[in-house]
Amino acid sequence: MDNMIEIRWHGRGGQGAKTASLLLADAAFNTGKYIQGFPEYGPERMGAPITAYNRISEKPITIHSNIYEPDYVVVVDDTLLEVVDVTAGLKEEGAIVINTTKSADYLKSVLKGYKGNVYTIDARKISEEALGRYFPNTPMLAAIVKVSGIMTDEALLEDMKGSFKHKFAKKPEVIDGNMKALELALKEVKKI
Repeated sequence: MDNMIEIRWHGRGGQGAKTASLLLADAAFNTGKYIQGFPEYGPERMGAPITAYNRISEKPITIHSNIYEPDYVVVVDDTLLEVVDVTAGLKEEGAIVINTTKSADYLKSVLKGYKGNVYTIDARKISEEALGRYFPNTPMLAAIVKVSGIMTDEALLEDMKGSFKHKFAKKPEVIDGNMKALELALKEVKKI
């Protein structure tokens, strides 16, 4: 399908990969795009590997399956690099975005010869600085938007401000921290 972007998220239960994929779908929808955002369920439990997906397109989406050849992969937890084949089917003209502080040499050794672009971000540092706790999903959401160009930084920030006001209506004190995490992540994602 022309102009469609497919994203696969890898994380662990409780890290917010599913939530981030759904927030991305909502934000893309609000910019006029057609979207899908869905998790792949299995016997998930806190800490178990999980997968979530996004399809984003300028035209209606008629595919209703998992994503086997993504344009982008987001790895929310770098411990999955040695457990899950995160590059399976990943298009070389796409990219992988990894929450990690590990070296480029280490990453190349565990990415099974993937020749496409690799981006890293320290979502732990960003979330602890902005939120006071480790919530990697917000920085990873900003990182994939920056890398993929699905929307402008400004469109993401505008949409997420409204989304966070709704999502955190009973905890408004966390809105500013989440906005700061997005802003920092947009600046700190790096290509290796």
